[in-house]
Amino acid sequence: MRMDLVRKANRADKRPSEVKTMLRGAGLRPTRQRLALAEILFAQGNRHISAEELHDEAMDHRVPVSLATVYNTLHQFTEAGLLREVAVDGSKTYFDTNVDDHHHFFVEGENRIVDIPVSGLRVHELPEPMPGMEIARVDIIVRLRRIGS
Repeated sequence: MRMDLVRKANRADKRPSEVKTMLRGAGLRPTRQRLALAEILFAQGNRHISAEELHDEAMDHRVPVSLATVYNTLHQFTEAGLLREVAVDGSKTYFDTNVDDHHHFFVEGENRIVDIPVSGLRVHELPEPMPGMEIARVDIIVRLRRIGS
């Protein structure tokens, strides 16, 4: 059920009622700020966005919200399974609206993340997890830079 809501959320041109249903289905109360941020975040289909970029877009849409609230909301959406957090390095985190298993290219110098097609990478022979643990997922980030840079 939740994955159906997430896939529906990642379509462009959602109505506010669909966003409200998506939030409720994920166990989140559809507050005014969550609704506004979710409408901005999911209106363009699958994308990668930082908290700062979402905050800038919110300001452009005249949504009065602090950067701290944007961070809190993105983390709440991630915990609810609506987003996937992609940590590029210790100081840069992006949030991905595509929560299906996939990996990423990171274009250095452009600070841009691009999905690697599922067929574009195979992971073989993962290490055995420690006793009592299981592998939740594998995140691979392939760093790219322009030739001659």
